[in-house]
Amino acid sequence: MTATQSLNQLISCQDDYDPNSMPVQQARKFIQRFLNPVSDTETLPLTAAVGRVLAKSVISPLNVPSHDNSAMDGFALHSQDINSPALNIIGTAYAGKPFIGTVNAGECIRIMTGALIPQDTDTVIMQERTEVSGNRMTMLEPPKPQANVRYAGEDLKKGQVVLETGRQLRPADIGLIASLGIGEVSVYRKLKVAFFSTGDELVSIGQPLGAGQIYDSNRYTLHGMLLGLNVDIIDMGVVRDDPAALEQALIEAATQADVILTSGGVSVGEADFMKQLLEKLGQVVFWKIAMKPGRPLAYGKVGSAHYFGLPGNPVSVMVTFYQFVRDALLYLAGQNPVPALPLLNATCTEPIRKLAGRTEFQRGILFADAAGNWQVRPTGNQGSGILRSMSEANCFIVLNDAIGNLPAGVEVQVQVMEGLL
Repeated sequence: MTATQSLNQLISCQDDYDPNSMPVQQARKFIQRFLNPVSDTETLPLTAAVGRVLAKSVISPLNVPSHDNSAMDGFALHSQDINSPALNIIGTAYAGKPFIGTVNAGECIRIMTGALIPQDTDTVIMQERTEVSGNRMTMLEPPKPQANVRYAGEDLKKGQVVLETGRQLRPADIGLIASLGIGEVSVYRKLKVAFFSTGDELVSIGQPLGAGQIYDSNRYTLHGMLLGLNVDIIDMGVVRDDPAALEQALIEAATQADVILTSGGVSVGEADFMKQLLEKLGQVVFWKIAMKPGRPLAYGKVGSAHYFGLPGNPVSVMVTFYQFVRDALLYLAGQNPVPALPLLNATCTEPIRKLAGRTEFQRGILFADAAGNWQVRPTGNQGSGILRSMSEANCFIVLNDAIGNLPAGVEVQVQVMEGLL
């Protein structure tokens, strides 16, 4: 069965399928059903693995810690001596340099944090709760039995799963793996993403503008957002509004990428040829989303490559990327589960104008008031061509389809941008 046939079969099973009016949540579910993560893997040294996705779970080859050790600087003794008036100090244990000898009743050793607990002791009293005179240690406050001891395997046990397949590796994960003596990991190969802008009015930076022309900004915002997802980026430039040129670009992109992103050419204008081309080369799941901004959003397949046709307006490109493309790319790259975009509640300081029946993602500025309470205010003009509003914003004000106009002072949900991509 081809990818297109599989897509058609999945669509035919959906009773509520409507490619021209897809609610946001439904569109997300549709996309998820058609995604198949990459399966090719490679082995990398830890120093090259940050941001990559584990293709094989990391199993601990040893106990962590490997031996019982002290959690404090203090004195190691046997719990049977915790009520003794004073103990003889017979030696010292350092981290990496254990005490060699026997600790008998009435005796103790000075011990440093991380040092091995001598075999004849089971308790550590922190030095701040002792007094020392010569070789005698007096306990000012007797410890509880087995206090301040870190036991072998307390953190991780030999054979335990440390990090599971599908985890995107963070710096802390790299350190954790290194602490196990493991120097390399199996990860999924990087996802390959090709993208291009469409439109005769677009001019690349460095070229003079003609009448009615504008500089192409979408490729730069897409490139920046893709950088944060650790994928291989294939920038195919600007493709003019010509069916033959667009078809060739789609075919070329599909032969070298897992995912194709285009901006522009997916609305209903006379020069928007993408729908016909996609029906010829692959399959389209939907064309429009009940949302603002970003209503003209296409998703489908070109050959075996996933296709996202983003709107041409700069703000719409970024909003649809955040809301649909981001999660899909992370899942296709092997990450599982994909972390949900965090939502916070905040009081909106200004009234909001909105039509019920569609989900809106208005740009906002999130801040804390003098009392530490979260507040948000819209950036002003919410037009989908006002790219400055995205530069000023640090969050989306998320307004679901049931919400209409709102007065100032109501609580709304916000989606924080910083750190998402």
